[in-house]
Amino acid sequence: MSVLVTGGCGYIGAHVVHALHQAGQEVVVVDDLSYGKASRIEGARLYGADIATPGADDRLAQIIRDNAVDSVIHFAARKQVGESVAKPLWYYQQNLGSMLNVLKAMSVTDAKKLVFSSSASTYGEPPVSVVPEDVQPMVPINPYGQTKLFGEWMARACEEPFGIRFCGLRYFNVAGCGPVELEDPAILNLIPMIFDRLKQGKAPAIFGADYPTEDGTCIRDYIHISDLADAHIAALDYLDRPERKYDVFNVGTGKGTSVRQIVDEVKKVTGLPFSETIAARRAGDPAKLIGSPKRINEEMGWHAKYDVRDIVESAWKAWQANPDHHIDTDSWKQAD
Repeated sequence: MSVLVTGGCGYIGAHVVHALHQAGQEVVVVDDLSYGKASRIEGARLYGADIATPGADDRLAQIIRDNAVDSVIHFAARKQVGESVAKPLWYYQQNLGSMLNVLKAMSVTDAKKLVFSSSASTYGEPPVSVVPEDVQPMVPINPYGQTKLFGEWMARACEEPFGIRFCGLRYFNVAGCGPVELEDPAILNLIPMIFDRLKQGKAPAIFGADYPTEDGTCIRDYIHISDLADAHIAALDYLDRPERKYDVFNVGTGKGTSVRQIVDEVKKVTGLPFSETIAARRAGDPAKLIGSPKRINEEMGWHAKYDVRDIVESAWKAWQANPDHHIDTDSWKQAD
């Protein structure tokens, strides 16, 4: 039997494919390669496809049958909060369309275990500082978060009629790198965005310094990508249990770090004498979002192993190992 990973060539997907290989699993990947690279998943069979398009469920079902797939890990989705605010209909089409096709394919095949890449964006701006999975109300404040919450509902609705066993993992802020060749290929997340500005000799930007937090910048729960990948292996094992108390889990540390603290950590790790600038807030960003890991700690025995220093150091090591990104720290000069 094998595991199908949709979006497996992307940043998170490739780390999970690597973890699956390490666990001795056969892996099949479907990816449209809009952000990912095929070279990142050596040892996995790759099918190029956009699974959000109507009719893609038929191809997915054939791939599942041809490769004796019994489990699906579904990553393939658009993930930029600001972009989702600007293009809500496209986000609904892309993220809900891909989830619909995955579930339709699973409903007519023997693939009955589904691990869904959900998000802490499902919580919106919760009324507590450290968020448990059952917090109420859950009101996502951007279309991206809405698509992830509705994706959970879709999967849950398909459990009884189709025998699908579903586990949703609500990620917080994923960062860092495992093997250096699996560096985040897209400049979409905070740490790569800082490095990219430094590569250009420009000052990194903090988006909003007037939030109701201690230093005025957003606070997030940063989780190392290698810890997150391990959580997916634990989730697959969890779905093998005949009795399961829960179907959604936070994947976080329970600790908050502000954007300014991340910037300061980058200064320490890189040794670069840069100063940051302050830009306007990004649409759809909540002030504070930290996840309680109590449920996943107790039910799966999963615990985060890495801290923020580990995250920044591993991201910097991977960035510097990439010839296209490498920064000459000796000659680096901050732009005016």
